[in-house]
Amino acid sequence: MAIATESTKEAPVRRSLLRGALVGLLVAPAAAGCVLPPEPGPATPPEAQVVAADARALAYGRSAGEILENPQVRDKVQALFGVDWAPPTGVGVGKLSAAAPQYFELGGPVRMVRIGDANYIAVTGCAAQACTGRRGLLLIREGGEQLMARLDEGGFSHHYAYGPGGVGGPAGAGPVLASALRALERVSDGSPFPRPAP
Repeated sequence: MAIATESTKEAPVRRSLLRGALVGLLVAPAAAGCVLPPEPGPATPPEAQVVAADARALAYGRSAGEILENPQVRDKVQALFGVDWAPPTGVGVGKLSAAAPQYFELGGPVRMVRIGDANYIAVTGCAAQACTGRRGLLLIREGGEQLMARLDEGGFSHHYAYGPGGVGGPAGAGPVLASALRALERVSDGSPFPRPAP
């Protein structure tokens, strides 16, 4: 008799567990299949074009070093990179191994890039001791209020965005920077980055 009493007590528990598992099996695929609408606006930026450089390209300097230290944009550039402007304080996944300015020690030519209806000053650079491993691209929108940057290291790209009317923060800057980099590559024999002397 004791065995029959335990069975009748366990039966409702088993049924509720089975019912919960069945509901979970039915709800999980529906929840996993939910699709969020994309952010408003264009999914990809217009293709960038390198335009003839004129006095606008040299508004903040003739080299990466001059641009980074120009009083008109220096504070904005430092705010763009935030904590990555200073030397890293530790090692970790996704952290840079050098301060952002080191990615521009050897600067490439200063150019003008047009993306959609906006003109950007574009400067590339790399670290003097690791030019192929640490590269940077800085875009300054005409007027100097909006900046974007990309630092590449060890197969990872770090994106940065600063200023009003931005492109959706660092994540939104990624496609814009990639478009600018493709345009610079087309006019630079495949690599717009400096080539250090052997």
